[in-house]
Amino acid sequence: MVKSHGIIFLEKREALLKPNISNKNDVIDILGEPHVKSMTEKNTWLYIERTKTKGSFHKIGRNVLLNNNVLVVNFDDYGVLKEKIFYDKSKMKDHKFSKEVTENVVKKGSFINSFLSSLRNKMNQNRPKE
Repeated sequence: MVKSHGIIFLEKREALLKPNISNKNDVIDILGEPHVKSMTEKNTWLYIERTKTKGSFHKIGRNVLLNNNVLVVNFDDYGVLKEKIFYDKSKMKDHKFSKEVTENVVKKGSFINSFLSSLRNKMNQNRPKE
């Protein structure tokens, strides 16, 4: 059983888009409305395709990722396609993340300790001053 999310056959559809020739209306006709529009750049749209299937016997029936494609399209101020960038599953593995861990120094005591401390502070605030 194959489960799809997003636009199916994204790679084939993006081949129909031609930079400096296609415009926003052509993109909407071929791909539909974008999944995400960039918040910082109003002329950047993102399209997503994700396909999963059940794994074979040695995967113990867990889901296996077949496709994980993202298409980023950028338009100029006139709505003409400036550039398109296609990311597939193999290109997404190139990202490296930091292995450093940040310690939480704010919460050194236990929950009960902090609760009783805050309760004591509230009681002392309402006490009349001598």
